[in-house]
Amino acid sequence: MNGLAHAHSGLRWIALILIIYAIINAILSKNKGEYLKKDKMLNLFAMVSLHVQLLIGFVLYFISPDKVRFSAGWMKIDFFRFYGMEHGLGMLIAIIIVTIGRKKAEKASVPAMQHSKIITWYTIGLIIIIASIPWPFREALGGKWF
Repeated sequence: MNGLAHAHSGLRWIALILIIYAIINAILSKNKGEYLKKDKMLNLFAMVSLHVQLLIGFVLYFISPDKVRFSAGWMKIDFFRFYGMEHGLGMLIAIIIVTIGRKKAEKASVPAMQHSKIITWYTIGLIIIIASIPWPFREALGGKWF
């Protein structure tokens, strides 16, 4: 269980870097007039890294006795509400948004529109992800950098 928690915490950096890189790549490539295989693969890897995080998170959600407790009054305690509902729901919504955005980008026929879809949808997903991470400066949540 401890290994999964460390993997989930450490892999977040890879997922964040990939999604930020995909957004920056789309911004820089938007006016080039082409949507290359490297663009498709970067967008795919960013999305897949989020899906891997989601799977590890689901496992942790169901086996973690110290962060998720559904006892009386759990919604009144910031720590349990965050891990029991806010974190998982926020991440799930963000990953759905990123997945929809990638699909819409693949269906678009004009390269500039493909990049625009990635910029828009991945940025919305990134904002939700950043808001849903238990950062260390949110002391009540017990977040760590790694």
